[in-house]
Amino acid sequence: MVLSTTVSQRKHIKRKAPRGFLKRVFKRQKPHLRLETSGDLLMHLNCLLFVHRLAEESRTNACENKCGIIKKEHVLAAAKVILKKSRG
Repeated sequence: MVLSTTVSQRKHIKRKAPRGFLKRVFKRQKPHLRLETSGDLLMHLNCLLFVHRLAEESRTNACENKCGIIKKEHVLAAAKVILKKSRG
């Protein structure tokens, strides 16, 4: 069966965290680090939450500057704000 070129093909979205990859990266960076069984999932969740906060703050910066596109400057400013909030 030949697929038509006009019909868009949906891309499969992964629903699971890449646990093997995460464990391998942690072991390479910090071999002495001992994580509990679900520690890699908590790290993955933490990363996703940070990216979500970064996207929201970047969008806010772009709207304040009346810009329709989120630029590098908006993301850098948002990262500085988020890091200041997390440190104290």
